[in-house]
Amino acid sequence: MQLYLSPLSPYGRKVNVVLKEINQIKNIEVEINLASGTPLDPGNSPLQYNPLGKIPVLIREDGFALYDSRVICRYLDSLTTLNLYKNGNQHWEMLTLEATAEGIIDAALLIAYEWRMRPKEIRFPHWVEGQWSKVDRALSALENKWMGQLEDKINIGQIGVGCALGYLDFRNAERDWRENHKTLSNWFKSFSKRESMLATAPST
Repeated sequence: MQLYLSPLSPYGRKVNVVLKEINQIKNIEVEINLASGTPLDPGNSPLQYNPLGKIPVLIREDGFALYDSRVICRYLDSLTTLNLYKNGNQHWEMLTLEATAEGIIDAALLIAYEWRMRPKEIRFPHWVEGQWSKVDRALSALENKWMGQLEDKINIGQIGVGCALGYLDFRNAERDWRENHKTLSNWFKSFSKRESMLATAPST
């Protein structure tokens, strides 16, 4: 299989972490191809596989292209017995926790695009703060409602949240999300020591 991703993308990191966790119990051969792009310039994103111009993209052995990190992670998990998505009611909890993590990433990415891509004279600070308010509410929800799932056996929710928090550190360090979320910060400090997280940490 072939995987197209950017090492700086939290979505790509999430897929890469899942792959590394899975490879601890079953070796899956995946060739990683570096790709990147933005809404203004698709760069070298594999448009022939994903017309939306987004990464990551996974090309299965039969040539079929899977895209969206949630789809790819779900597929990779189906190849092993790791069971990142759990069963029964816990399955839906995992999907919801994963969606919460993706929402944090979505909002943080929109903030990054606003400051990095929009001309200074037409930036919208109030809109940026609106995106950050989503992040802050989600962090509070994680700390108040989801610590049991975050402290459980390795699961997709943990991986998603770990990559989301890592992206906040990478692109929004000045916000210091840890200040008002001590419990979540302590969890992240521990989770970040996993081999899969250390191996995929973004760097400039």
